[in-house]
Amino acid sequence: MNAAPDTGSPNSGSLDALDLARRLIRCPSVTPEEGGALDLLEEVLGGLGFTCHRLPFSEPGTAEVDNLYARLGAGGRNFCFAGHTDVVPVGDAKAWRVDPFGAEVVDGALYGRGAVDMKGAIACFVAAAARFLETRGGFDGSISLLITGDEEAEAINGTRKMLGWLTERGETLDACLVGEPTSNETLADTIKIGRRGSLNARLTVHGIQGHTAYPQLADNPLHHLVRMLDAVASDPLDRGTAHFPPSGLQITTVDVGNEVGNVIPATARAALNVRFNDAHDSAAIEAWLRRHFDAALKSSSKGGTAGARYELAIRVTGESFLCPPGPLSDLLGRAVEATLGRTPELGTTGGTSDARFIKDHCPIAELGLLNATAHKVDEHVSLDDLRGLEAVYGAALDGYFPA
Repeated sequence: MNAAPDTGSPNSGSLDALDLARRLIRCPSVTPEEGGALDLLEEVLGGLGFTCHRLPFSEPGTAEVDNLYARLGAGGRNFCFAGHTDVVPVGDAKAWRVDPFGAEVVDGALYGRGAVDMKGAIACFVAAAARFLETRGGFDGSISLLITGDEEAEAINGTRKMLGWLTERGETLDACLVGEPTSNETLADTIKIGRRGSLNARLTVHGIQGHTAYPQLADNPLHHLVRMLDAVASDPLDRGTAHFPPSGLQITTVDVGNEVGNVIPATARAALNVRFNDAHDSAAIEAWLRRHFDAALKSSSKGGTAGARYELAIRVTGESFLCPPGPLSDLLGRAVEATLGRTPELGTTGGTSDARFIKDHCPIAELGLLNATAHKVDEHVSLDDLRGLEAVYGAALDGYFPA
């Protein structure tokens, strides 16, 4: 393991993406802590001429979250970069090769929590914007950054409320680039133009407790639960759509809490997650689950004469959406081809992101670093990829604001 010394920015007089990424990683901004990351961005962006607004939001029962909106320019088309400085916990810090918040460069890669998801991308965009301003000076339009500290958790006090704040001010976004890690095998091989929806369900089946030697006097909820789960797990929701893979269901846990071998339990629980494409919305997914559960329970209970019943609690973290291929995805595709010499695919896989909120306000597309180490021990990004992404973002700005 060869650690590089901290020599600061290699580009004297210029804002360097690596230097800024290291400084951001050293801010321990685990949700909902700001950790100094937004303070740093406000200082850097203010120095570039951006007008910065700090936007703390809270709701009863939730922690207050700090956010940042920065804009350069007062008119013309507003090109926005959206991202988040909050990061997930490091897990077992002793399992890391380096200090998770040390931002060390080892063997040509920058290590640290948030290097990929997504402080590295934020640093690349800020550096690209700085170079754009150095080379272009004035331009016809506005550049903005919508940076939240509440993406990795419940996303209650972050992007959604910032968008509401913008609406109240009468401020609009004309296009938004979200810097989430979207690359799979090589940098910028995928631009995301949509996301699957995500629905979490908690299924509770109530039976009748009894002695295992006298099952005729009880009603085992586990037997019902197994049949109900099999009914949904064995029936595909769809075969995919034009821009989405097939919807998928995963059973994530089965819990009984019964440690006694001669007792039929009274209650059994399970949880599942459905990632669904644009053929469905969450209401349709819930109805599909209930139809299958009703039929399976009726069959399992021999016509419904036994005492079993179920409860289903639903939580939706995002609906599926698609921003069809158009000017923004075309712009980013040309930027990738011009700087990296490859043609990216347009995809919709992966988890949820704050793009699900922004898509109601303007066209969006997501493009960022490789996702292979996101949220993992030893999260890291290659220095070549940092340089490459900065170049892509710079080309996108040049293309959006032609000279």
